[in-house]
Amino acid sequence: MKANRPVHFLLVEDEDAHAELLVRGMERERIHNLVTRVRDGEAALEALRDAAAKGSAALPDVVLLDIHLPKVDGLEVLRVIRESEELSHLPVVMLTASNSAQDRERALELNVSSYLQKPLEFDCFRQMVRDLSLYWTVWNRPPAD
Repeated sequence: MKANRPVHFLLVEDEDAHAELLVRGMERERIHNLVTRVRDGEAALEALRDAAAKGSAALPDVVLLDIHLPKVDGLEVLRVIRESEELSHLPVVMLTASNSAQDRERALELNVSSYLQKPLEFDCFRQMVRDLSLYWTVWNRPPAD
């Protein structure tokens, strides 16, 4: 994440309502960032491979990844990211409704950067999106390029 430019999030989310809440929540904070959304794990891997082929500047700064996705699940997407020389450095935030201890343990084994369970209550979800956006766009200080 470079200073003076928006943070680029790759949102991998199959639920339209969750994706819309997340994007609107980020916009509400008036923090300039870019959200690219794909709806399944296969599309996520394709987007990441295409971006890697274009060079590191084309890669997202943060991947927001659901676990339960069509075609390729989020844990498999995370595994591929972590095993890829071009992608392994990317922060990956598991953003999921899953409360499964097995899902959390597997994500941690695969070196997920963070595991966030989507709150069921709208106001709590909105607060989580606000905090997530502020963390990655304002407070986080990545290594210098």
